[in-house]
Amino acid sequence: MTTFNYNEFKTPFWLNNPHLQSILPKFFAPKAPEYRRVVRKDSLGESDIAYDFYDARPIAENADGLLEQTPLIVLFHGMEGSSDSHYARALAYQMHAQGWHFVVAHFRSCGGIPASGRVFYNAGDTGEVHYMLQNLSEKYANMYAVGVSLGGNALAKYMGEYGNQALCKGAAVISAPVDMSSAALSMHGFLSHRIYTPYLLNPIIKKALANDISKEEIDSIKAVNRISDFDDIFTAPRHGYRSNNDYYHSASALPYLRNVTKPLLLISAEDDPFLGFTATANDVSDCVTIIDTKHGGHVGYIRYRSDSKQAQGRDKKSRFDINWLPETVSAYFNSIGVDATIVNPE
Repeated sequence: MTTFNYNEFKTPFWLNNPHLQSILPKFFAPKAPEYRRVVRKDSLGESDIAYDFYDARPIAENADGLLEQTPLIVLFHGMEGSSDSHYARALAYQMHAQGWHFVVAHFRSCGGIPASGRVFYNAGDTGEVHYMLQNLSEKYANMYAVGVSLGGNALAKYMGEYGNQALCKGAAVISAPVDMSSAALSMHGFLSHRIYTPYLLNPIIKKALANDISKEEIDSIKAVNRISDFDDIFTAPRHGYRSNNDYYHSASALPYLRNVTKPLLLISAEDDPFLGFTATANDVSDCVTIIDTKHGGHVGYIRYRSDSKQAQGRDKKSRFDINWLPETVSAYFNSIGVDATIVNPE
């Protein structure tokens, strides 16, 4: 198991509430960088997929076929996420500061591009993850990946399912529901259902209704008020699963983590309102490092620097930051030798 130095997540007691941790970060995220967008077809050749790059430096077309050696950090976002998500912005600037290229690989129907095929977002679609990495490997020699929430589950499952054939040299997964059945039950809780379900469910219902679907599907979808019901009616049958239970069982990363053969970091908070069971040391291979924090919410980890020298003279808003996750991820990548790949490319 990889060991590396990172700063423990600390925040004042009044920010320890998991819902504050989960909701506030979007209000304190930096402005989105100027991404360079590339659009390509998905693995089925049906829907357009957006790749939003934040280059460490301009990338020149290389006529002699040599690959770019500077590491590329690939982000797989969460449900209804995009390159504009708070975590994407924070990660983009952190990786750029490290001198690495960064890209958000959008899943179908995300990033402002509607899905034009039958399939949409599938948290277990490791084939699509592999295909997107294959596209990127045509230009970049050294790739490392970050997965967040459902995108994190897909990436973690990919790392275990593909093993040595995984195209990224290492990965970090944040707030991932690696056991999707228990995560679905967590989302049925009163507060989670009231606070988060409308925020997540309404956009995906809108996208589904805009697709070519039958009247029966339309009527069923309009009656949905839980994500698990939507998955049973729409996600599961669209992606070849028998039911939402079959989808959650088949798509969950947890059973695959024992087969991971490349460095993988799992970060999750014990108070995450979106998660159920998380991985333990007995569930994973020796290539997996687990960080379980007491607080942090769901992709939250917002800090308040009231006593730091950096905070002196700043207004209260500027004392909040969401940089713990990007800092920890970059520290992990450095610990597994990202910079070394520039000097000694394989």
